[in-house]
Amino acid sequence: MRAAQIHTCGEPPAVAERPAPAPGPGEVLVEVSAAPVTPLDLLCATGTSYFGTPPTPYVPGVQGVGTAGGRTVWFPTTAGMAPGDGSMAELAAVSESDLVELPPGADPVAVAALGLSAVAAYMALGWRGELRPGEQVIVLGAGGTVGQAAVQLARLAGARRVVAAARSAAARERAERAGADAVVPLDGDDAGELADRLSAALDGPADLVLDPLFGVPAAAATRVLRPGGRLVNLGGSASETSPIDSSTLRGKSLRLLGYTNNELTPAQRAAAITEIAGHAARGALSVVHEIMPLDYAEKAWQRQAAGAPSGRIVLSVR
Repeated sequence: MRAAQIHTCGEPPAVAERPAPAPGPGEVLVEVSAAPVTPLDLLCATGTSYFGTPPTPYVPGVQGVGTAGGRTVWFPTTAGMAPGDGSMAELAAVSESDLVELPPGADPVAVAALGLSAVAAYMALGWRGELRPGEQVIVLGAGGTVGQAAVQLARLAGARRVVAAARSAAARERAERAGADAVVPLDGDDAGELADRLSAALDGPADLVLDPLFGVPAAAATRVLRPGGRLVNLGGSASETSPIDSSTLRGKSLRLLGYTNNELTPAQRAAAITEIAGHAARGALSVVHEIMPLDYAEKAWQRQAAGAPSGRIVLSVR
């Protein structure tokens, strides 16, 4: 079979022929249709992440979509986080209990593009952030895959107003296309100025902030939350620390909450994927993505590492 393989940590994968995987106890072979190239894939392959150094060679790809037993399924892997191979191959051996059957009409590439990023947005908003209909939501970093999904999912959950914030003009355009009511630029490092921009775009104080950035944007967003408001952090793309004022935190009894997909149970993850795939099949949820063939995995990897793609890159395997 054809597969992308990491031979040296820190280097992009090379595509070559290799033996098909042999399913172990409780595993099935999935004929892979689509495999996204994600920041987590690149992080695992550095060999310097908190997951440790993966044994090489290995096939990267922490998630994918394919067919097994006549079903179209989404599946996760632990490639790069534990010994074993991932989704960037024609075939993958996957625990049958991890397969999530997709609804009729779900496009494999569209679901692969959404994948775990949309799971993070969905669970951070509803499960961790306790979003209720009629609330007002701020989505920071709204031009990324998580942010685009969050804008749409907040609307689907009944948010009355969704304010997006993003740094580049292209990212702001993606957030607007996702359906944000207002889009705020994130340029500059003045939390007060950014808070003023957010406030002007809101209809009164916000109830919930979805924050994959932290840093100054998170500090600014706390200033426009209502008393008892919530900020859910699921990343540190802007900074690993944030200048959040103690007086703001205490004075409004704010709730700062952390989120990671790694804490989800398999049942929670499967339910989230099912909901996301259903929205995608109905045309209610999508993120900007581009398709590249498996043979272009090295180029796709390099583009993702350079921050060049305008959206999620999905490798088309079949």
